[in-house]
Amino acid sequence: MMPDYKKIYSDILNTRFAEKKKDCAGILGKEVLSHLDIIELNTIIFGAEDAKSWEFDRKHRSYNQYTIQKILEYQHKNQLSNSQLARHYKLSRNSVARWKKIFNL
Repeated sequence: MMPDYKKIYSDILNTRFAEKKKDCAGILGKEVLSHLDIIELNTIIFGAEDAKSWEFDRKHRSYNQYTIQKILEYQHKNQLSNSQLARHYKLSRNSVARWKKIFNL
């Protein structure tokens, strides 16, 4: 069972951030939200994170296989190095290298 992120973020927008509904409509209109969509929604609604909360969140993130493949496709499409991709998604370079080994890319 996964949380219903559409409902959660819709409720947050309705109760606290009604002015940001239009910015999030495209993402919330999707059939299924990926982990990347959820991270993007969180950034749009709550803005940039401070250093302390970012560090905590970074340590507790997890990605499913679909999301990892999308991240690696983005790297290939934009011809990014592991370091550039890691900076873009705020990941560890080691995580990117490990994913590439696992998925034989």
